[in-house]
Amino acid sequence: MNVEKTDPAAYHTSKGESSDASDRDGESVQGPPRHTLQRKLKNRHVAMISIGGVIGTGLFVGTANSLRNGGPIGLLLGYIVMGSIVYCVMITLGEMVAYLPIAGGHIKLAERFVDPAFSFAMGWNYWYNWTIVSPAEISAAALLINYWNTTVNDSVWVVICLAVVLTINMLGAGAYGEAEFIFASIKVITITGLIILGIVIDLGGGPNHDRIGFRYWKNPGPFVQYDGIAGAKGQFLGFWAVLTEAAFSFIGTEIVAIAAGEAKNPRRTLPKAIRRVYIRILLFYIGGTLMIGLLVPSNNPNLNLNSGTTAQSPFVIAIETAGIKSLPSIINACLLTSAWSASSSDLYTASRAIYGLAASGNAPKFFLKTTRNGLPYAAVLFSAAFSLLAFMAVSKGAGSVFNWFANMTSIAGLMTWFGISVTYLRFYKGMQVQGIDRKTLPYYTNLQPYAAWWGALATVTVCFFSGFSVFLKGEWNTATFITNYILLITWPIMYLGARFYYGTKPVAAQDMDFTSDIAEILADTYDEPPPRNKMEAFWQWLM
Repeated sequence: MNVEKTDPAAYHTSKGESSDASDRDGESVQGPPRHTLQRKLKNRHVAMISIGGVIGTGLFVGTANSLRNGGPIGLLLGYIVMGSIVYCVMITLGEMVAYLPIAGGHIKLAERFVDPAFSFAMGWNYWYNWTIVSPAEISAAALLINYWNTTVNDSVWVVICLAVVLTINMLGAGAYGEAEFIFASIKVITITGLIILGIVIDLGGGPNHDRIGFRYWKNPGPFVQYDGIAGAKGQFLGFWAVLTEAAFSFIGTEIVAIAAGEAKNPRRTLPKAIRRVYIRILLFYIGGTLMIGLLVPSNNPNLNLNSGTTAQSPFVIAIETAGIKSLPSIINACLLTSAWSASSSDLYTASRAIYGLAASGNAPKFFLKTTRNGLPYAAVLFSAAFSLLAFMAVSKGAGSVFNWFANMTSIAGLMTWFGISVTYLRFYKGMQVQGIDRKTLPYYTNLQPYAAWWGALATVTVCFFSGFSVFLKGEWNTATFITNYILLITWPIMYLGARFYYGTKPVAAQDMDFTSDIAEILADTYDEPPPRNKMEAFWQWLM
């Protein structure tokens, strides 16, 4: 780096943060040391977390709603548009976290480059996002188990899922990384296998030898007339309905930023992970939705997640229709591990988000308590308590509860991406003003700042029109309106309230801190040992 390396203690003082080293590395110069997060996530952990860590029920189950609302073309276009937003957000985030891989990720970066009040709003929104999505994943797990057994109360499945998720997270970042490596590997193999199987079935290779081709694109048609609205308007509304649902599938791509504070050799690991985001978007999401649109008609009754226990994953529907026996149960089991994995990632991210808030002085310091091994147990247990919301699935039905939580999570996630994009625009401006060459950064792209602008404008637009369905004649639904728009109201309230309460103001470009923590980050950076054989060379390329 051509950036001057100064004393890390020179970090600018802001509200809720002292000027000594205590809030950064957990050790006060005057007081006794206290335990903090530790870098325990290996290269392969970060690689699999970035590729498959949060591939979950949004892709495997939520696509049922998307196909039902948008049709095969509406589904595909919705995921392509949302994929472009996600890619822009990730390269935007990647440039910042590869340079400053600190605990708290983009929440702490917003404090440095935008405004401590903006960090406050962004941080609490992010924590809310991940505490809400965990019950959604657990509700979806109960929905998947109902495929085999509808006689057992959903509360039993909720308890089992909660126990698995909490156990993984209480064992620390290392155990979480190993669990995610295994779970994510299963998910990657599953979705890859499903796409290959989908091609075989579509071409008539299934037991029934029915060559489907593009049949369902002709009948019932490429688009769905949303709510029975005729013409291009109904088709466009069907496509637009897919966008919010697609956002839920993509939410969590930015988890790499939160994991940055616990990643080994972050300046080598993170750029590699960011560069492979497009693989996940193109292969898993675009490829997966293309197959779903080819294999399942949009008017299949089992696509309705509100219908009760008959709802299924579109992949399972396609395999059953093809006449393949036993395989649906195997696939459903893989999808169940996917729900567990995603829920585990949700709790991990929520706990680290509130840890980052506490480190910034925006949450009680109690959440900074960690064990000797670096487990932020107070943050984990507090965040896990909100997973009990999954018990709503017992009284209201797992499918309906999944839809409610999915709506809330989608908007929260989109607002997080908006915050990341705004943070980068300020980061970009600060580098320009201070004369720092972006080409010296560990990771950079020539698409900036246009990618960040697209991320900021597109996310706000999708959020604003996300609840359009309640404004259609005779379609008012209070629960849908609240779950779609509550965050658009609370975000500015949190931001303006924090600015007023703390008396903060936006950080000027010339005052932005690009040097603190650099010494510690460089100390954690090392060159990977050269591979000793072709197998090791392949593994290093893969991971």
